[in-house]
Amino acid sequence: MLSGRTTQRHGTDGHSRRTVLRVGALVTLAGTGTALTGCDLFDGQPAPDPAPDPLAPLLSGALDLADRYAAAVAAAPELAGRLDPIAEAHRAHAAELARVIGTTPSGRPSGSPSGPPAGTPAQLLADLRTAEQQGRDAAVRACTEAPTERAALLGSIAAARATHLEALR
Repeated sequence: MLSGRTTQRHGTDGHSRRTVLRVGALVTLAGTGTALTGCDLFDGQPAPDPAPDPLAPLLSGALDLADRYAAAVAAAPELAGRLDPIAEAHRAHAAELARVIGTTPSGRPSGSPSGPPAGTPAQLLADLRTAEQQGRDAAVRACTEAPTERAALLGSIAAARATHLEALR
């Protein structure tokens, strides 16, 4: 009578279940090792740099717009009351974009323009309006292409840029 032992051999040519399981485990481990080696896990090569975040250009654009407003105020201080709040909004957008991307918004010192732009206050406003339109269009494109969890942020940035255009009239 059989006692229910699983390691008992059945006949002279049979293999125990334990032996079959060991061989199966070794085959599985060998296959896993080959698959991992094929994925460069063990070859010591550095991982490729991750692709830049699709929002990086929008972050750079927000910082650039903030710098343009600061430069316009430096060139025409009488516009400070009108332009400073818009520059601050762009800095806030840059900070939030940087948070979402997982970086810092300080790729360059914000508020330190390379030199005041030349022109009358009307020309400065016209130049800012053109830059703001381009920024709004970039934000709208980013919003339509973004995953759901980023769309609300990008939509609010696009809407803010549209209101900035009205403030520049």
